[in-house]
Amino acid sequence: MDEFLHNSFQAFPLPLLILVIIASILCLGKAADVLVDEAVSLSLRWGVPKMIIGATLVSLGTTLPEVSVSVLSALEGNPGIALGNAVGSIICDTGLILGIAILISPPSIDKRLVNRQGWIQVGAGFLLFLAAIPWFDLGSTFTTGGKITQLTGFVFLALLAQYIYLSIRWSRSKPGELEAGLDDTTEIDHSSLILVVVKLVVAIAVVILSSQVLIPAVEITARILYIPDSIIGATLVAFGTSLPELVTAIQASRRGHSELAIGNIIGADILNVLFVSGAAAAVTRNGLDAPVNFFQFYFPAMILVLIVFRTGIYFSKDTIKRPIGVILLVIYVIATVAGYFLK
Repeated sequence: MDEFLHNSFQAFPLPLLILVIIASILCLGKAADVLVDEAVSLSLRWGVPKMIIGATLVSLGTTLPEVSVSVLSALEGNPGIALGNAVGSIICDTGLILGIAILISPPSIDKRLVNRQGWIQVGAGFLLFLAAIPWFDLGSTFTTGGKITQLTGFVFLALLAQYIYLSIRWSRSKPGELEAGLDDTTEIDHSSLILVVVKLVVAIAVVILSSQVLIPAVEITARILYIPDSIIGATLVAFGTSLPELVTAIQASRRGHSELAIGNIIGADILNVLFVSGAAAAVTRNGLDAPVNFFQFYFPAMILVLIVFRTGIYFSKDTIKRPIGVILLVIYVIATVAGYFLK
């Protein structure tokens, strides 16, 4: 199938390739939305507290497009897209999506929850950066770049399991603390259990198939435009696979529940490091290469947007003010535009 798609897309003109990319991205976003909805329905049927759903299933569901794209990219010999997607998604989630959510409806926050999960969010960003540094040859950082090794990928996955375990433990020890993670209007899907499971399976299949179409289309488009895969992964693909978070943030904010977006994005950023880059590195023997431009630009941009968000939380009382949203959006726009000049 991969060879067939590559051969087919090579004959496509650029406008048609762009349409294929847009269609694939939309399918990814819609399928991830269905996956989240049905996972929430199952959890409510089984009596799992909403706090646990918000801390784990919602973030895991909305991060699935990033995971599928990155893992398939790594398996197909394009680790630049895999790591670029993880780093770019953090910049997009925190800069663009949180910025929009805060501007639409400045969210009320529970500082205990946001501080605890938020420090893990920042720590995960620094962990990804530090793991990519070639510690045994620091001089090569800005000449040949670094690497996220396969062993590091397995370590990230182990940390992911620990993070999920701690989230469940924390939510059980402090009832109600994570209620902001879900909209109070969430209802149980009254369809039969079999139908709910079928919807889950179909959603997962659509995510995987859409990813298989998206990757070759992006590769060929990058080749036509003379843009490196890592740049494409950190911008276009990262934005597209972040659509579930974007849709959730806009809908929640319009209804005055932008705290849902805050919790979801914090969780998604953590999973972009531990799940997306971890899984992608774990499935490839050579790991994920971190090009020089990541150390020159993308890693600093990722760290900057995370620190700005943490600073905004620190100086906020019970509500995050709109100027923080403006600053996050400005950083995202600058990072996206500047990225195309650092080929």
